[in-house]
Amino acid sequence: MSTTPPVPAGRPAGPQHPEITQWRPAERADIDDIVALCRAMDPFDNPHRVTSRDEIADEFDHEWIDMATDSLLAFSADGTLVAYAMVILSPSRDVSVYSYVFGGVHPEWRERGIGRALLAWSLERSDQQLASVETGAPASSRAYVDERNTAAARLLERFGFGVARYFTIMERDLSRPVDEIDVPAGVTLEEYRPEFADRTRDARNDSFRDHWGSLETVPAMWAQFVGGAHFRDDLSVVAVADDGRVVGFTLAEVDEDSWSAQGFTSAYIALVGTVRDWRGRRLAPAILAAALRRIQAAGLERATLEVDTASPTGALGLYERQGFVATTRDLAYVRER
Repeated sequence: MSTTPPVPAGRPAGPQHPEITQWRPAERADIDDIVALCRAMDPFDNPHRVTSRDEIADEFDHEWIDMATDSLLAFSADGTLVAYAMVILSPSRDVSVYSYVFGGVHPEWRERGIGRALLAWSLERSDQQLASVETGAPASSRAYVDERNTAAARLLERFGFGVARYFTIMERDLSRPVDEIDVPAGVTLEEYRPEFADRTRDARNDSFRDHWGSLETVPAMWAQFVGGAHFRDDLSVVAVADDGRVVGFTLAEVDEDSWSAQGFTSAYIALVGTVRDWRGRRLAPAILAAALRRIQAAGLERATLEVDTASPTGALGLYERQGFVATTRDLAYVRER
């Protein structure tokens, strides 16, 4: 029979499952066990990447996540962690409100109903989070699944999720030359520096306002991104207008843990954008090309990124013209509240 510690206020009770003897929230002491569990799942659920310890540890430092109410761990009789869930409410909640559902079950423990119990709990917590926001903005639960993970897709659909968007993962082979593209008048390209942080966040929020599913990046979230262990100032480029405003950017990360899964060394281009009043001047191609040359000069074999295939900004075409090739896709699943 399952045993469960006292339930923190504002949190659903743990599920019941005959093979799970304890359900409880995650604690900092669990970080290494969660990482080990995720790495056992990665080849099945995220074959193109490996979960890093920094990624999991950062979740415990986000001021908008309360692990006592927003996480769940499942342990077998011998104390082995076999499944986990995290449900994260978006820190930006004015225009839309999203509750993101993450988690999974160790491959050796699948097909036993643990995933169904875990997702049911996650959605109950997700509904609680969404109901707690009183802005009246549209609200939804969201999950992302690699298109090869058909079992997870079926489970989400069983719980009322539907595919809302497709995000294509693209790669650029850096053994091929990168063209130099003229920079428009009135702007200079600079290596990202901390002094550009606030201006680049403003540019990110302006340029992504018309992107599907994008919310404003709040200062705390931005600080953790550009201050994160994977962020690379030296591989990131910002376009600075004559008035000092950042009007475009290409921001890169390097996660060496994922190189083994990919089979090559790489930098991940996390964000590319141009503010609205600078679009149509071929600024984005110039910034992206400059960043690619930096990544190439660093001796990395490829650049990778992820793009919304239906983006109204024409981003897919931009990347194809820069030599990026599509590989696989992530599916964005949405369950409206």
